[in-house]
Amino acid sequence: MAVKNKAQRIVMTETDMNPEALKKAGNVLRNGGLVAFPTETVYGLGGNALDPEASKKIYAAKGRPSDNPLIVHIADISKLSVIVREVPEKAKVLAERFWPGPLTMIFPKSVIVPKETTGGLDSVAVRYPSDRIAQVLIKEAGGYVAAPSANTSGRPSPTTADHVEEDLGETIDMIIDGGPVGIGLESTIVDFTEEIPVVLRPGYISLEMLKEVLGEVRMDPGLLITDAKIRPKAPGMKYRHYAPKAEMIIVEGNQMEVVQAMNRLSEEYRKSGRLVGIIAAEETKMSYHSGIVKCIGSRRNEETIAQHLYEVLREFDKCEADIILSEAFYTPQMGQAIMNRLLKAAGHKIIKAQEVLG
Repeated sequence: MAVKNKAQRIVMTETDMNPEALKKAGNVLRNGGLVAFPTETVYGLGGNALDPEASKKIYAAKGRPSDNPLIVHIADISKLSVIVREVPEKAKVLAERFWPGPLTMIFPKSVIVPKETTGGLDSVAVRYPSDRIAQVLIKEAGGYVAAPSANTSGRPSPTTADHVEEDLGETIDMIIDGGPVGIGLESTIVDFTEEIPVVLRPGYISLEMLKEVLGEVRMDPGLLITDAKIRPKAPGMKYRHYAPKAEMIIVEGNQMEVVQAMNRLSEEYRKSGRLVGIIAAEETKMSYHSGIVKCIGSRRNEETIAQHLYEVLREFDKCEADIILSEAFYTPQMGQAIMNRLLKAAGHKIIKAQEVLG
């Protein structure tokens, strides 16, 4: 039996980078290899965006459907004009406000971008990350790095290098370990191939924030309903994403009723011999009487919920939970993004607490 090579892992921080290691990683990318690296959102799995064979390697490593587009990462705004045919004025305004940062924009692609990178589409998704390690690596790699999240397709996205190693350690060349990421949810995606900008994936930059800058912006209906007939224009629109191995159910309603309903459901599942996991807020974690309770963060600091969401889902895999019950998190700024990820993880299984309580 052939022994698989393990990815080389190099530790550094934004304030204490390793220039030689980043140069080496850049060369790996230039030569068609794959390198996982940190961004401010989640860890990305990088390949040369202009090399169709590198993009094929990304899909193979992740087990990702080939019609699910990859995001091209740049680290210099002047690089944008090379890979897109047109940049609308509204997109320029948004870039000035939110780039570098957790924002991806979709444009008509230029001929230089292979369709292996865009999932067969004539459009290309582009992001300019704010993480300094990512920026240096992208420049060392030639300026264009295709990078979906560095996890096995469908699994919770990686927010630490350990998560990357767990999923892809034997299928890629290098892992740049920059420590835990800052935001913990993937970038907001806005499509500029239509007259009115369309949000294809909510993220840290909310719909309200976009409207403040652009005026009219709409949400894509595909965010609300998973339709197998929809061809995805952005990562994660069509396929089950972020999913733990266990069945997952979200319970919504007022806080007191949600706790009561989840306690009742947990006890019923326990009696039937199932190991129950519970995703709770800091404010309610002590209110649950059975099951494995994991705190996702505080409702008073919604960024902590985003930061810990994928980590908690992965922890339940290690616990070998049979079913996971989660509170709903309709928080003010990031609630849309958090609930988008939770609903996809749960396969859109959501019940109202009042229905459980009768």
